[in-house]
Amino acid sequence: MSEQPTEIKLHQKSRLLEITFSDDICYKLPFEYLRVYSPSADVSGHGPGQEVLQIGKKNVGITELVPVGSYALQINFDDGHDTGLYTWEYLYKLGENQAELWQDYLDRLAAAGASREPLPGSKK
Repeated sequence: MSEQPTEIKLHQKSRLLEITFSDDICYKLPFEYLRVYSPSADVSGHGPGQEVLQIGKKNVGITELVPVGSYALQINFDDGHDTGLYTWEYLYKLGENQAELWQDYLDRLAAAGASREPLPGSKK
């Protein structure tokens, strides 16, 4: 993939990461979506079928975006999650497949009898 971000905006109030790429396509990615699809090993596992379903992340926030070289972002969330590098290619794919991936997440939550709502007493 050759597309690079030309603009990145963090919208705290609406909880959206807005990212525009060099092909002029702009994606608005909800914080919760980014958190539940974190590329970190503790979320995505170490291979197919090892993914860990993230629950209770509806109100998660982003505390910091840290550029990593010229190829990725490290996203620090207010629930303490700060591992996994979101490469430009991965962010583009998240944007491109947002509707399908979000529905898959909702389906997996429903199948597990889980919720997007935070558990009482949890950190986000």
